[in-house]
Amino acid sequence: MPVPSLPATQPPLTPPAQTEEWAICVDHVGKMFPIYDTPADRLKQFILPRLKRLSGGAPRRYHREFWALRDVSLRVKRGETVGIIGRNGAGKSTLLQIICGTQSPTFGSVATAGRIAALLELGAGFNPEFSGRENVYLNGAILGLVNDDVDRKIEEIAEFADIGEFLDQPVKTYSSGMFVRLAFAVQACLEPEILIVDEALSVGDVGFQYKCFKRMEALRRKGVTILMVTHATGQVLEYADRCIVLDGGEIVHDTTDVLAAVLAYEKGMLAEQRPPAGPSRQQRDRCWDLASLQAIQAAERNAALGEKRFGSGRAIIAEMSILRGDGNPMDDEPILRSGEEVTFCFRILAAEPIANIALGISMSKAQGSDVWGDNNLNAGRQIDLAAGELRVDYTVRLPLSSGEYLVHCGLACFSADQREELDQRRPMTTLRIWSPRAQVGVVFAPIAVSVLPGAT
Repeated sequence: MPVPSLPATQPPLTPPAQTEEWAICVDHVGKMFPIYDTPADRLKQFILPRLKRLSGGAPRRYHREFWALRDVSLRVKRGETVGIIGRNGAGKSTLLQIICGTQSPTFGSVATAGRIAALLELGAGFNPEFSGRENVYLNGAILGLVNDDVDRKIEEIAEFADIGEFLDQPVKTYSSGMFVRLAFAVQACLEPEILIVDEALSVGDVGFQYKCFKRMEALRRKGVTILMVTHATGQVLEYADRCIVLDGGEIVHDTTDVLAAVLAYEKGMLAEQRPPAGPSRQQRDRCWDLASLQAIQAAERNAALGEKRFGSGRAIIAEMSILRGDGNPMDDEPILRSGEEVTFCFRILAAEPIANIALGISMSKAQGSDVWGDNNLNAGRQIDLAAGELRVDYTVRLPLSSGEYLVHCGLACFSADQREELDQRRPMTTLRIWSPRAQVGVVFAPIAVSVLPGAT
């Protein structure tokens, strides 16, 4: 549906009493992109309406209107970290580009206070023919810095990017990972007052992502305003002071209750996803042979998470679902509260009887090693598989801090001193956890404080 231009009678946002408190003010912004069915229509739109006006006729429109943003208004305080989430096409990237000044709004206005460093599209602002070092100086100039300023930072940037001798090679020879390493290092090390990051960190490896978030934490402590667009809502839970949810070019949630906003977004996404059909009775009663299980093992994996799956395939983890303590799935509230009871339900298929299996589960942060794990042997429970299907449930309370965790599963068996990997899946899915207050580290274990007079 077309959105008209902002009516002249619509008042702008009331200016805040203390303008210096605000880093970003977006005032009734709308952005329309014309959509042409053919290249000829683009040419017609450029020429024919002008001729019609000259001849006194009513011009015809040769394009369709797509409104990426519809009357968006928001303010961001200095030093605030704001997470912006929404489905693909919601208008997130367009909003950031307008704030950065790389796009112009169709109507409305944007005001910013402070030097903006932006990590938007991969390689934006880089000349592919220049070396990495030359591009560092080029980006410094774009940010308003003189060469002496960049000279003082070049070693820090080189160390952070950690691309070695490629710093003096043309960036057109870089991999996507090297690109984002250098791009983030430049933007984060040149002392921005506003840092804007649009999904770019998803390209880097997990170790580099960890470095980036540590740097963002340091910038945040210095009072830098941070806007981050990401599909990883666990990162929003962990780092954001405030969450904005965009849908159809409009703000549908804008709140400091980050958990509530993420829950609303996740519920909307889950409602659109068709629930996977459970196994039919025929499948449950089926006798699985080795070739069939190996074919499933080779074909089925979580591509979105880059799941690595391997093993002999004599038995496999066909499915793993997550239930709350009351037995209900997590669809209505897809975030687990720290310490809440949760059940991991495994559906295991075996081609033949296998004695004394080990079914393991572990969890890790994207940027680190496992933070929790257990298996049936540690729990003192032996499991023997018969040919066919078996369900195994693990129930646990996880006292973990807020964030998004990767869930890994593995199935193995033992014969004498030999361990056979049957089916290893790393990672199989994700689990988002929320703890009620900021916590240092991974484990959520709040202290009780007592203050007693005098010495003991």
